[in-house]
Amino acid sequence: MAVVVVTDSSASLPAGLVAELGVLAVPLHVLVDDREIREGIDDCDIDYGSSTVTTSGASPGDLKAVYERAWELSEGDGVVAVHISRQLSGTWEAGRQAIRDMDAGDRVRLVDSLSAGLGTGLPVLAAARRARGGAVLDVVYDAAVAAAARGRAFIVVNRTEQLRRGGRLSTAAAFFGTELVTKPILQIVEGRLELREKARTRSKAFAKLIAAVVDAAGEDGAAVAVQHLGAEESANTIAAQLRDLIPGIRELIVAEFGPTLGVHLGMGAVGALVVPGGCG
Repeated sequence: MAVVVVTDSSASLPAGLVAELGVLAVPLHVLVDDREIREGIDDCDIDYGSSTVTTSGASPGDLKAVYERAWELSEGDGVVAVHISRQLSGTWEAGRQAIRDMDAGDRVRLVDSLSAGLGTGLPVLAAARRARGGAVLDVVYDAAVAAAARGRAFIVVNRTEQLRRGGRLSTAAAFFGTELVTKPILQIVEGRLELREKARTRSKAFAKLIAAVVDAAGEDGAAVAVQHLGAEESANTIAAQLRDLIPGIRELIVAEFGPTLGVHLGMGAVGALVVPGGCG
């Protein structure tokens, strides 16, 4: 058959790409009052500003069920599972437990994307395209690991309060969230979400975001993604500028953040993610 690639719903990949490449996605969860909402499966209106809305990763049981399905579909060729950074979610650790409970030896491999959102999705694409081309397990796995290592992610948020409340950002950064006259620019470094710099206005923050992505992209072509939560116009404008500024850009995806990331980033968040060299 062929190696099958698995990810989680936080990867935010467009449904058409997921179907085309045969990627399987495990839903993460949003907890609203007494309801557990499966991202990408259940419909529900979410108040992204509420302090009572929380998220949870996939359980070992959830992951094992999908890994076993992928294993069967691969007919023994193997599975590569690429998940949100283990520094930001317990999903990777749950995946490791799920694999220990399976009888597949080292034919089910786990990859920490070192990122989130399409920062996870782009390494998934790199792996899935190799798999679709008939590559063996080692090649598919190495493609995901290499893309994750090259990837960079930058995010502009209106406030950092929700990130700090959810434990995704150091409390040492508290002043960024309380100064209404500044806009924080975040970056993901080795899987951790850190403050990069601040700007006086949203437009200046976007300019810094664009400059960071262009610098990270290099000149040999790159895969780029722009994500947003309730900021489609800004995301499209940034995407157009990146297309013009990055030499030989190979791929550009624009998408919304899913609920499990949106709960922590807040309305108005815009992120840009880049893999130098592309994901082809």
